[in-house]
Amino acid sequence: MNEEKGIKKDEQIVNQSKGVEEVQSPVRAGLKTKEAIVANWLPRYTGRNLEDFGKYIILTNFSKYIQLFSQWNDDAPVMGLEKPMQSVTANGITIINFGMGSSVAATVMDLLTAISPKAVIFLGKCGSLKKRVNVGDLILPIAAIRGEGTSNDYMPEAVPALPAFALQKAISTTIRDFSRDYWTGTCYTTNRRVWEHDKVFKKYLKELRAMAVDMETATIFVTGFANKIPTGALLLVSDQPMIPEGVKTSESDSKVTEQYVETHLHIGIESLKQLINNGLTVKHLKF
Repeated sequence: MNEEKGIKKDEQIVNQSKGVEEVQSPVRAGLKTKEAIVANWLPRYTGRNLEDFGKYIILTNFSKYIQLFSQWNDDAPVMGLEKPMQSVTANGITIINFGMGSSVAATVMDLLTAISPKAVIFLGKCGSLKKRVNVGDLILPIAAIRGEGTSNDYMPEAVPALPAFALQKAISTTIRDFSRDYWTGTCYTTNRRVWEHDKVFKKYLKELRAMAVDMETATIFVTGFANKIPTGALLLVSDQPMIPEGVKTSESDSKVTEQYVETHLHIGIESLKQLINNGLTVKHLKF
C-alpha cells in the first residue's frame, strides 16, 4: 500500500468519521494578537476543538500514520478530512498529519501554541546521505542544519536547531526497548523538493557531513524553541537519494510503509507514554 494514499479516499475512515461533529471556527473581526489567531486557526485547520487535543503531540506528514493510530485505539475518529490537517486523539496523545514542507511545519508549530503541548515528537521520513545508513534504519537527530530558510523568520541564523534532550533520551530508551538500534547525528533540512539530479548540491551535502536530509526537522526544532514547546524527532530512512537507484519511487515507498512504518509509530507512541506514565517533564530549556 502506498503510504501517500489520500486518507480522504479511505471509505472506512470516511464512514467512521461521518458521525463526528467537527468544529467550525467562528468568523471574527479583529484578531489582533497571536493568542487570538492561533486559538481560532487551530480548530479551523483541523476541525477539532482546542479542548479535544491531547497535551502530547505526534506530528507526521503521511496519512498511514493517522490510519494506524486510529485502528490501534478502537477506531478513534479521524477529524479534519475536509481540512488541511487530519488528526486523531486517544489516551492523551493527538497525532496530526500537517502536510509536507518547512512552511507548513512552522505553521503547525505556531498553531500548537494554542494548547501549550507538554511534548511534540516529529515522526518523519528522511533520505540517507551515508552509504552505511540503509533504508529502514532509524535516525535520532541531535541537531539539524537550517538549510530551509523558513526558520530564519523565527530565530537568527546563528541559533542552532536543537531538540529537547530529555525527549530524545526518552525516544532512545524506547528504541532500545524495541530491541532496535539507531544512528545519531545531524539532519540537513531543505526547501528543495527535486534536487537528486543536482551534482553541485549533492557535493555540498557531502561536505556538511550530515547523516540525513529532509524538509521539516530543523524548522520544527527552531519553531519549537521560539514557541516554548519541547520538540523531538525520530526519522525513518525511506530512500538513499545520493545514488540514482536509491531515489524514492512509489514502489519503494510502499515497501518502506509495509516493513517499517508500524514500528516507527509504535516507538513514537511509547516514547510519549513513557513521559506520561512517569510524570517526566521535558521542558528543561530556558526559552
